[in-house]
Amino acid sequence: MLSESANLDQTIVKGVNYLYDHQYPNGEFCCYISDEDEMKMCIPHSNVFPTSLIAYSLLHLKELPEVSEMLDMAAAFLQYQTMRGGVWNNFTILNPLFPICPPDVDNTVCASKFLQAMGETYPSNEALIMANRHSSGLFYTWFTLRPSLVPIKDFWMLNFRAFKHPISTFLFWKKTEAGRYDIDAAVNANALFYFGYRAETAPIVDYLLDIIDRGKEADCDLWYRNPFTIYYFFSRPYTAGVYQMKPAREKIVQRILKTSKPDGSFGEGVLDTALAIISLLNWEVAVSNLDAAIAYLIRQQKRSGGWPRWAVYYGGPKKQLCYGSEEMTTGFCLEALALYRIKLQEKA
Repeated sequence: MLSESANLDQTIVKGVNYLYDHQYPNGEFCCYISDEDEMKMCIPHSNVFPTSLIAYSLLHLKELPEVSEMLDMAAAFLQYQTMRGGVWNNFTILNPLFPICPPDVDNTVCASKFLQAMGETYPSNEALIMANRHSSGLFYTWFTLRPSLVPIKDFWMLNFRAFKHPISTFLFWKKTEAGRYDIDAAVNANALFYFGYRAETAPIVDYLLDIIDRGKEADCDLWYRNPFTIYYFFSRPYTAGVYQMKPAREKIVQRILKTSKPDGSFGEGVLDTALAIISLLNWEVAVSNLDAAIAYLIRQQKRSGGWPRWAVYYGGPKKQLCYGSEEMTTGFCLEALALYRIKLQEKA
């Protein structure tokens, strides 16, 4: 049996060592931008989001000294990047795009969720996030000005940044695929993961379930155009006790399983396979059904200890920009392997 061999543990250790060697001194993890999914030609880009995602994936391995050190550094990095009101921007403070890009709910709730899990401090942001909702109860993606009264000082102070760079801000909304009224499914799923189920987040559940019912997971979010990424984000609230998401379980599980290949992989390769394994385990699928997929991930690990980069999220539906890195893929692979090992131990 796979769990009884040294392969799984060795693979995890090699992956951890890869990330340990590749984390920047400030705690950030690398992100690249490219114009195609395989990211064969890419350039580095300083973003906050990859560190939030990778660090959360590593929480399942926090008993390892190297991981504990990485998590502390990631937490310090995210605390340093915190903006007024406890929100986060997609771009780091030193990125030239930081002054003109508004902070967003996705970065905010993901960074907050990680810091919360670490027991680290950050400014209270619930009121500010809750004020950034549509009349339907769904969260807007961006913290930006709209014709509505938000009685929170930090909201207005954040938006005064736009007046410092009026032309650049105008061009941001004009030339990018972002819009002031964007409402995105994965963003709302991550908000649900952060806040849990309550009166204010109940509309999100109906919204997400409807997307799965209609088979719209590949076209429900401007920034996440891969259904496996959507499956991953939709599964996380369930693990946090939002059992109202359970009606989506069977449909998601079956759609993932239909993409399985003879070599054990799911979807288009390593990243999809890792996301699929995590999603299936989050939905409590039996681990025995995933042995082949785990073996595939182990075979695909590079000699360096990492896994190949692939686009995780995009700059919009046109996919003119793709964001990813070996570090991001490796983070998801380690989360898949760690969860699989935990489930095996629980079963034993």
